Amino acid sequence: MNFEISDRIKAVLNKIDRFVEEELIPIEHEFFNRDFREMIPVLEEKRKTVKEMGLWGPNHPEKLGGMGLTLLEHGLVSESLGMSPLGHYVFGCQAPDAGNIEILHLHGTEEQKERYLKPLAAGKIRSCFAMTEVDMPGSNPVMMETMAHKEGGDYIINGHKWFATAADGSDFAIVMAVTNPDDNIYMRASMIIVPTDTPGFNLVRNIPIMGHSGSGYTSHGEIVFRSCRVPQKNLLGAEGQGFVMAQERLGPGRIHHCMRWLGICKRAFDLMCKRAAERVISPDGKTLASKQIVQSWVAESAAEIQAARLMTLQTAWKIDALGPKEARDDIGLIKFVAANTMQRVIDRALQVHGGLGMTDDTILAYYFRHERAARIYDGADEVHKSSFARRYLRKYQA
Repeated sequence: MNFEISDRIKAVLNKIDRFVEEELIPIEHEFFNRDFREMIPVLEEKRKTVKEMGLWGPNHPEKLGGMGLTLLEHGLVSESLGMSPLGHYVFGCQAPDAGNIEILHLHGTEEQKERYLKPLAAGKIRSCFAMTEVDMPGSNPVMMETMAHKEGGDYIINGHKWFATAADGSDFAIVMAVTNPDDNIYMRASMIIVPTDTPGFNLVRNIPIMGHSGSGYTSHGEIVFRSCRVPQKNLLGAEGQGFVMAQERLGPGRIHHCMRWLGICKRAFDLMCKRAAERVISPDGKTLASKQIVQSWVAESAAEIQAARLMTLQTAWKIDALGPKEARDDIGLIKFVAANTMQRVIDRALQVHGGLGMTDDTILAYYFRHERAARIYDGADEVHKSSFARRYLRKYQA
């Protein structure tokens, strides 16, 4: 395998790193203290600049106005963008839109692509993905209570979803609902496009995450569908293929997540090292960096980041070269390795900052609040570990 990148991508990464450092990090404090919707004019100006630089939509196909990068290349871009919570949004490759663009591109009809895909890829509208349910285990997506039954030429949807990221202000949702209840458990659900202004689509609230409800793109919605009627032409892909399509989306999405988390690791690690080197703790001028425990945290963090990074890049390369099916085990492993690495690095960085780390004067408290969920969404750590171990042990049980 070869992780060498072209001169073009090296230049792209240098431009992105500079842009994040000079244009995004300086406005983060404003982002923390204002309603996201109030930030939209500022962020739209940044997006306009990104488009003019030819850096919009790194993972989108070129015919949709994107850069058409490979998964490995986009992984490296995602790492750079992860250095700021504004990065992916400003560059047009934020979740859940990135995943929705991918499945619309692969499975959408021409009409669906014209109405939903093109404006979504251009950043003119936003979308959400409604799969997780309140009373069903999120780590087992074949268990689902939301139903969509046919009536005339329509689907009538009834159900209760939550943690639909960015539902607030989105123009449409891609909804996972059971359309074939008597079929095989992996063939029961379908994906249906539901415009959010459809009667019966009810955004109940933005769910408070450790005390912060967020707004607009930076929120997670709870949605109730009550006799929500949409035409059957809004079916995305084939009926009963919802689970299969969700799995297709999973592999590349995992790379996006893990590399973003590694960008967060790099930011937190940098802040930790600077604080350790600058924080005087005794009259003779000694700093935190003189303490062996802090030195240990620095060394452990550096090693763990490097290990998680190489695992993730290898998985991205494997998906590009061999396809998601051949990289199934790798995809599961990087999820919990990268997520836990990020948790440890953020926690150490916060500890080194002491009381300052608990405030919003640095970005660490924001990361601590909002990134804890990394070990839960897209399958809890325990599920990934158990799933991998069961598959791996089969060769020994024979």
